[in-house]
Amino acid sequence: MPPDDFTAAERAVFRRLATPERIQRFLDELPYNKEPHGPTCRSPRRVLRDRTAQCMEGALFGAVALRMLGHPPLLLDLEAVRDDDHVLAIFRSRGHWGALAKSNYSGLRYREPVYRTLRELAMSYFEHYYNLRKEKTLRRYSRPVNLRRFDSIHWMTAEEDVWAVPEYLTTIAHTPLLAPRIVARLGRVDDRLFAAGLVGRASR
Repeated sequence: MPPDDFTAAERAVFRRLATPERIQRFLDELPYNKEPHGPTCRSPRRVLRDRTAQCMEGALFGAVALRMLGHPPLLLDLEAVRDDDHVLAIFRSRGHWGALAKSNYSGLRYREPVYRTLRELAMSYFEHYYNLRKEKTLRRYSRPVNLRRFDSIHWMTAEEDVWAVPEYLTTIAHTPLLAPRIVARLGRVDDRLFAAGLVGRASR
């Protein structure tokens, strides 16, 4: 069991999130945190209380919800150029990888556990990962990071921002997804895919 004690009311919410699909639905229903008062890195407890999350906060929440279901609390970092990085809470089912995510882009969220390798999982985000200039920006992915390494700072229930987690993600090695000769030939995102990815996007 996770070492941090949630309240009875908080645990009741997690009990309702009995499958990865339900966790993702919960994340999708949260308003996207546009950080109007500056950057935040809320713990899952604060996400539950404030009912808002951005990418990192959603990944942390997804990881603890998966932990409640018996999965290790794993994050995977996707690294981009001329764009924000994206963080996934990942899990395995029957030997295949899936992912949960909170994103302002509709194509960067849930993935069914059908991917045999982490590279396959990361590549499933490639065509949907673009900036507002229609550039395809995904370039690298990290190894899985088990958040048990941060249990000592109470990342699940802390009242202060848990910046130690995203800061650590910036220090670890990332594996390239594309050879430079392939990057040089990349085209722009199709107009229809671009528009589809912005459906429901929260603006600043």
